[in-house]
Amino acid sequence: MKTVNIVKPPEGVQAPVVAPSATRVAAPSAAPNFASKSVPRHLARGVIGFGLIIGSIAMVPVAGPATLLAAPLALIAFKGCPTCWMVGLAQTISRGRLERQCVDGVCTLTKAHPAAKHD
Repeated sequence: MKTVNIVKPPEGVQAPVVAPSATRVAAPSAAPNFASKSVPRHLARGVIGFGLIIGSIAMVPVAGPATLLAAPLALIAFKGCPTCWMVGLAQTISRGRLERQCVDGVCTLTKAHPAAKHD
């Protein structure tokens, strides 16, 4: 059985050298971004998505099971699943209000500093 040491690099491989800095801010991560350009736009996407889901289910007794074909269109409005939409709502609301700071391998969320006003 072969084990991997995650603390030290394998023999013969140079570890990357990172200069320590107390004010270093982590680079933007490659995490998915589900945010919209504005909260009203995001809420409109939610109304459309939930409306399609609820409408397609509610119309089954009237128009038959073919109305369920409208439900997958909600995934386009949500840019994924309803959970993705809710994560995007949180991202849209917090955009510019929170910042992540990483110091010595410990990351924390803090309030973003307001931009200096130019008179």
